[in-house]
Amino acid sequence: LGAFDHLSKPIGRAELKALLDRLPERRRAVSVPEAETGDGLIGSSEPMRRVQKTIGLAADSDAIVLILGETGTGKELVARCLHDQSPRRDRHFVAINCGGLPEALFESELFGHERVEEELFGVEEGGDLVRTGLLEQAHGGTLFLDEIGDMPLPMQAKILRALQEQVITPVGGKPVRTNARIVAATHRDLARLAAAGQFREDLYYRLAVVQIAIPPLRE
Repeated sequence: LGAFDHLSKPIGRAELKALLDRLPERRRAVSVPEAETGDGLIGSSEPMRRVQKTIGLAADSDAIVLILGETGTGKELVARCLHDQSPRRDRHFVAINCGGLPEALFESELFGHERVEEELFGVEEGGDLVRTGLLEQAHGGTLFLDEIGDMPLPMQAKILRALQEQVITPVGGKPVRTNARIVAATHRDLARLAAAGQFREDLYYRLAVVQIAIPPLRE
């Protein structure tokens, strides 16, 4: 983790000075990759320390993480930190904004397709177009579902099945196995939406295995 020595209490001044004198020499001798120089999270307040601690506890597991926070609090940054600190760091981090995609394209975007229709994609009738879905692109890595509270209900059922079975079926294709780690985020109150029937309750409980609440700047 970057530590190269330690001090035991009580700490003498001479011992501390000797350690500090060695520090610049050690810093020059050790080359730290750019990706490991910091996680981009700024702040030492208690709410931020809780965020950082939860990231550290969750990074090594494959548990689904649900990031909660207001718009602009840095939910994608936290998702990237989770990925960068996990054993999946060498594989792809793939992100999709569930609130910025037309409902008609959701399934094709997430699961991929091997044949498309003229009226949906504007290609020549009978033409073939292969597209790898984001879940397959994130195989071995991390898929970040941003603003999942805006995902249409029909798509929620399909993503729930994919999470349970770790198998996806591209449009017009055959089933494909994927083991992408799922990190979701929302600014909405999913528990309230689930109680009102506006979000699938079973999907909510599947997503809320580990929750990270990001504090707004005012806190």
